[in-house]
Amino acid sequence: MKKSLSSTSVQLVVLVSLFAVLFSHTIIALVKDWSTNPNYSHGFLIPIIAVFMIWQKREEISPASFKPSNWGLVVIALGMMLHVVARLGAELFTMRLAIVVTLFGLSVYFMGKEITRKTAIPIAYLLFMIPIPAILWNKITFPLQIFSSRMAVEVIRFMGISVLREGNILRLTNATLEVVDACSGIRSLLSLLSLSAAFAYLSDHSRINKWVLFVSAIPIAILVNIIRLSLTAGLASYFGEKVAEGFLHEFSGVLIYILALILLAGVHVILLKMRRKSV
Repeated sequence: MKKSLSSTSVQLVVLVSLFAVLFSHTIIALVKDWSTNPNYSHGFLIPIIAVFMIWQKREEISPASFKPSNWGLVVIALGMMLHVVARLGAELFTMRLAIVVTLFGLSVYFMGKEITRKTAIPIAYLLFMIPIPAILWNKITFPLQIFSSRMAVEVIRFMGISVLREGNILRLTNATLEVVDACSGIRSLLSLLSLSAAFAYLSDHSRINKWVLFVSAIPIAILVNIIRLSLTAGLASYFGEKVAEGFLHEFSGVLIYILALILLAGVHVILLKMRRKSV
C-alpha cells in the first residue's frame, strides 16, 4: 500500500527523531574516537564516501523504484533493540553496529527492497567507520608486529646492516627500535581497505576483479609497512634513534601511504589490461 506524501513526511520525522534520540550518544562517542584515535581518523570520510557511492547509483534509482515496505519496520525495531541490549551490556561495537542495521531498516521502509538492494553496499560500507573490538584488534596487531619485524630484519640484513630481533624489538649497532602497535601497519591496513572497497565498487571491473582489487589492499599495506620499517631502521643505524621519532617518522608514514595508493592504482591498471587482452 502506497503511503501519502504527508503521511510519509510525518513518519520520516518521527523515525528520524527516534533515531537521533536513541543513537545520539553513540554517534557522539564514535566521532570522538575518530578525533582522538589516529587508527580511525579515516572514519570522518566514510559517511561522505558512502553518500557519494549512492549518488553514483542515481541513474538506477528512478521514482518508480520507490516501493516502501513495512518490512523495514521489523529491521528498524531489530536495530534499535540491538542497540538497547548492547548498551545495557556496555558492548560498544554492537551499539555502533546497530546504527548500520537501523539505516538498512529505514531504507527498506521508506524506499523499498529494490532500492535498498541497489544501495546495500554503500550502506554496509559504513561498517568501515566502526572501530573493531579490542579483543580482535589485539589478535590482529600483535601477529602483524611480529611478521613485520621479521620481514624488516631480512630486508635490513640484505642492506648490509647488522641487526638483532627480539620479538618486536630491533637492535641495531647504535640504536634500538620497538615495533609498537602504531608501526604494525594496522592503521594503513584499515584505511587502505576502506579506500580499496570504495575504489572497487566504483570501478567497472567484473565482480571477481572487484574482489581482487579490494583484497589487494592487504598485501600492499603489509608490504609498504615493511618498507617503512626497513628504511627507518636503515636511517637509524646511521643517524641514531631520533629519525624514528617526530616529524621524520610522521612524514615517512605519509610518503609510504602515497606509495600504497600508487600500488593500488597499479593493481587497477593491471586488471584493466588483463580484461582488454581477454576480450
